Amino acid sequence: MKGSLTIASYSKIGLALVLLLLVPSVYAQTEQTSTANGQSSMVNLQSSMETDTLTIDTAALFSTTKTILDKKFLRRNLSEFKPDPIRATWLALVIPGAGQFYNRKYWKLPIIYGGFLGCLYALTWNGQMYSDYAQAYLDIMDSDPNTKSYEKMLPPRYSIVGQEGRFQAIFKSRKDTFRRFRDLSIFAFAGVYLLSVIDAYVDAELSTFDISKDLSLQLQPTFIETERIDMHHRRTSPGIQCVLNF
Repeated sequence: MKGSLTIASYSKIGLALVLLLLVPSVYAQTEQTSTANGQSSMVNLQSSMETDTLTIDTAALFSTTKTILDKKFLRRNLSEFKPDPIRATWLALVIPGAGQFYNRKYWKLPIIYGGFLGCLYALTWNGQMYSDYAQAYLDIMDSDPNTKSYEKMLPPRYSIVGQEGRFQAIFKSRKDTFRRFRDLSIFAFAGVYLLSVIDAYVDAELSTFDISKDLSLQLQPTFIETERIDMHHRRTSPGIQCVLNF
C-alpha cells in the first residue's frame, strides 16, 4: 500500500512539474501572438492613414485654385504687352509724355519733363531780359527826361552823360541777342515736344523687334578663293569672314 501511494505521489508531482513547464511557454506564445496581432493592427492603421493622406493632392489643388483666381481677376501677363504705335502717337500728341507712359517706359518721363522745364526756364528768362533791354533802349533813344529805366541796367550812381551813343548801341545789341535766345528757346521747346512724339511712335513700333542673342556680328575662319584654275580646281587660302545674323 505504501508503495502504491508512493508511486501515485510521484505521478502527481511529475504531472505538476510538466504543467509548470508548459504554462510559461503557452503564455509566452500567447503574448507573442497578441503582440504580433497588435503590431499588425498598428501597421494596418498606419497604412490606412497614409492612404488617406495620399488621396489629397496639394499640387493639383493649388493649380486649380490659381487657375480660378486668374480667370476671376483677369490678370494680364506684362511680358505679352504689345503697344499700338498709332495710339502711342496720339497720346504723345495730346499729352506730352503720355506716349511713353503708355509704352511703359516710365524712366523716360523725367527726361522729357526735365527738357520741357529747361526750355520753359530759358524762354521765361530770355523773354524777361529782352523786355527789359527793349524798354531801356526805347528810353535812352527818346528825349523825355522822365523815362530813365535804362539806369536800372547800370551800376549805382553811374552817369552816361556824353556816352549816350555808345550805350544806345550796347542796349540795342543786347536787346537783339536776348530776342534771338528767346526765339531759340521756343524752337527748343517745340523740338522736345516733337522728339517725345517720335520716340513714343518708334518705341511702340520696335516693341516686337527681335533683340535676341542671335542678332550678332561674328568673325569666323574660312577659306577664300584666290585663283580659279579650271572648273574643278581652284586655289584657296585661309582667312576670316564676317557673319551677320538677323
